[in-house]
Amino acid sequence: MTLFRQSLWAACQREFKAYFASPLAYVFIIIFLILVTVLTWDLSRFFDTGAADLTPFFYWHPWLYTLFMPALAMRLWADESQSGTFEIVLSLPVSLPGIVVGKFLAAWSIAGISLLLTFPWWVVVNILGPADNPTILLTYCLSFLMAGSYISLGCAISALTKSAVLAFVIGVLLAFVMTVAGWPLMVGILSDTLGVGAGESVALFSFLTHFETAQRGVLEWRGVFFYLGYSGLCLGLAHLFVSQKRNVG
Repeated sequence: MTLFRQSLWAACQREFKAYFASPLAYVFIIIFLILVTVLTWDLSRFFDTGAADLTPFFYWHPWLYTLFMPALAMRLWADESQSGTFEIVLSLPVSLPGIVVGKFLAAWSIAGISLLLTFPWWVVVNILGPADNPTILLTYCLSFLMAGSYISLGCAISALTKSAVLAFVIGVLLAFVMTVAGWPLMVGILSDTLGVGAGESVALFSFLTHFETAQRGVLEWRGVFFYLGYSGLCLGLAHLFVSQKRNVG
């Protein structure tokens, strides 16, 4: 357990510093904040409604995560393979599960910082009127868990490939599938084609479905368990893929 914690902390520190050692983290955070602001303010016409409600703001989170989280995770393992440091890192007396989780937590931390910097929107709705702050807090927490699920998917793909660009492309495609599966339009199409049960069953595996429940102010533990379980599954796959590379090497 001590080796696991040491490896986790070392990997997390290393990756977190690497994000800010290059423009990646700064560019990611700035573009994310600009896009979420423009989409909320312009397309959702937030101020036209005059309502003390962050629903238009949270509506865009899954769709933005579909693009941004794979970008955040694409280099975690792919860069190690390209730079030749993969074999060096894994030859050290370290805990591989600790490294996998540490890298994931570093990327998740950047996503968390991005969410924290959207706090002014919360202030704005309280200025507009009495806001449902418990619901807003719940939705923020579920959004953070959902971001972790997107990132864990990107981690698994990055561990599987040797190209960060390829990891990004595949990550976006799979993240889009995991999102659009819960989109009402897609659920309707599947229900008409395969039956009502099929559409609803597919929707249960969508990131979007469980997040929409939180936006209504309802805490469903199955949503929390879904995000945590999905993240655990993807990190397990990342560990498997990395282990196979080490064995081959």
